[in-house]
Amino acid sequence: MMHLRLIAPDDVSGSLRDRLVDDPCVTNVVFLPGTALSPAGDVLHCDVTREAVADVLDLVRGAGLYERGAVALSTVDAAPSANAARTERSAPGAPDDALVWDQVLDQANGEVRGSWSYYVFLTLATLIASVAVITDSSVLVVGAMVVGPEFAAVSALALGVVLLDLRLSGRALRLLVQGFAVAVLVAAALALLGRVTGVITLEDVTGPRPLTGFIWRPDLWSAVVALLAGTAGVLSQTAGKTNALVGVFISVTTVPAAGDLALSLAFGQPTQLAGSAAQLGINLVGMLVAGVLTLLVQRALWATVRKRRRAAQRGATGTG
Repeated sequence: MMHLRLIAPDDVSGSLRDRLVDDPCVTNVVFLPGTALSPAGDVLHCDVTREAVADVLDLVRGAGLYERGAVALSTVDAAPSANAARTERSAPGAPDDALVWDQVLDQANGEVRGSWSYYVFLTLATLIASVAVITDSSVLVVGAMVVGPEFAAVSALALGVVLLDLRLSGRALRLLVQGFAVAVLVAAALALLGRVTGVITLEDVTGPRPLTGFIWRPDLWSAVVALLAGTAGVLSQTAGKTNALVGVFISVTTVPAAGDLALSLAFGQPTQLAGSAAQLGINLVGMLVAGVLTLLVQRALWATVRKRRRAAQRGATGTG
């Protein structure tokens, strides 16, 4: 269930309130006339089943609140009351299957702003990956994967492609390119410093690596895992199950490939550099393709569910 806080101009607030009260998928409706100051208007609070949020937001948008009022959406962690349970039963489908585009789009736009922390975490992750390559440590590879924040930009890019949002797509793509460029250049500079001082040797980079050699040797399974991880990552974000993202982070070889790429660049190893770059590209493209396809399928399936809900509502109104 999700909570909506609305500020509505007084010329539409009454009709909007009545529509919300009459909707069986909406409960806990609170109406506070004349209490909002900026923007001025009437305040409405309500809890909506996740399956019906998209329809309610369409109603709110039609009432002009996106332009003339305010809309805030948040997740209800628990609603143990009997009326909430009745409201949930009236909604079609399962809550986790619902696709709330407004929420997903707002999160995506927030992720692609390019904060300093994004660049810092991606650089740190790449440095950890470089150390993992030098020490042939699979544990550090996993650590680097978890620290890397790049999937948020990949999922935002997939959303921009699906919605044909050139601005979102451009910002997400720029963030990915700039983020990895900064991370690789910093890691390569430090690796070069290590080479000059003798801390890192050529043998450390090119020697046998039974635990991490796969990083610069992409194969069919690299693409398969990228597709599966991209699907799981997008599903976890659209369903609000962000705990599953950890599994996505430790499945793909983007950050480890960036770390290997930086070392290969610093030590002038073209074969290994090409392999690392290919691994990085395969994983990013695979996740992007999977994300786009997943969102397209979700949109089609959820559009069908919404049509059934509207048909059921019209039938109930007609028989009432």
